[in-house]
Amino acid sequence: MRLPRSLSPYLALRLRLAHHALLQFAASLASSMEILVFLAGPVLLGLLSVIALPGFLAVTLPWPAALGLLGAQVLLTCLPAWLLRKRLLPANIAAWLRQLPLPPRLRWQADIAVAGLLMLPLGVAYAVSASIWLVQSPPWLRPVAAPGMAATVAVWLLAWLLTTLIVAQRLRPPQPAQKARPPTMTAYVPQRPRCATLFLWRQLFWLPFWRNENVIGLQQSLLLATAGASMLGWLLRTPLVPAPLLGLLASASLIILTDRGDKAVREQIAVLRPTLNAWPVASTALTRLACAASLLPPFAVLLAGAVLLYCIDPAALQQRVTRVYAIAASLALLAIVGLPRLTARGRVALVVFSILALSAIGSELWN
Repeated sequence: MRLPRSLSPYLALRLRLAHHALLQFAASLASSMEILVFLAGPVLLGLLSVIALPGFLAVTLPWPAALGLLGAQVLLTCLPAWLLRKRLLPANIAAWLRQLPLPPRLRWQADIAVAGLLMLPLGVAYAVSASIWLVQSPPWLRPVAAPGMAATVAVWLLAWLLTTLIVAQRLRPPQPAQKARPPTMTAYVPQRPRCATLFLWRQLFWLPFWRNENVIGLQQSLLLATAGASMLGWLLRTPLVPAPLLGLLASASLIILTDRGDKAVREQIAVLRPTLNAWPVASTALTRLACAASLLPPFAVLLAGAVLLYCIDPAALQQRVTRVYAIAASLALLAIVGLPRLTARGRVALVVFSILALSAIGSELWN
């Protein structure tokens, strides 16, 4: 990324940090984006075409509904900035930048520029979407085309402003911690945990995914909630949503939940490997337990789905398609976790094939 020489060193540094964070984020999502594009390419194009639709619809609604719709769109537009705020300014770099004797005006210029770097791709998406609607020009759009474009531009500018505030929030000094009470002096009695392997798994794999700026715990919680909600809607035959679409979402979220969890565990094992090799403990059982634990959430969703299906229609569990789906899903989950030596391309192929196979089997459930 080449920057003009006229930029101040601080502004150039902030832009380079943001650019590097975006490249890292894109690299981490490379495999997931391949899966999404392969499975839902037309759906993604459809979503791109409707991103500017709320601005056109808002001018046709009463002002309370219009403000609510535009406000929701502003918040959704700022969501990527909020999710990436820790990548844009890691805690150690933010602590160093706070110490620099810089004028507030320069700091705000840098925050606005970083926010603009984030908002530029979204602005291009807004422009493409608005162009599609203006070219198609449906009858309801013609009277409100000009105010709709103004509303869309206003939404993008408000999102830029809010993104600037989100970026600036990272450089605010932390709140002073409350004065802690002095610890009471007691004799320390070492206690050996009842299950040393389970204790080490909790300390080395479970807790690090929730500490500091690690988002693995939150990521897996959201994927687990998505898998559970889509499975619930699919089995309950939610109206207005096609059952095959819910089946695809349930199968995809189940597989991606397993894939992301296993990938996070493998990365943590690679980080801990030098330390574990130096400890006088058998690390094989610990790493196997960590890999097996990544299977608990998807199998819990499958078990909950089987219980719900039994409550809805006990005869459905006796159907051949139900047993085939359960067996295929179990084999797919075990293959994702049990084949760690697959290449990145092979893993993507395994995930895509598993989602397609489960979706094809599940589509026969309610037929």
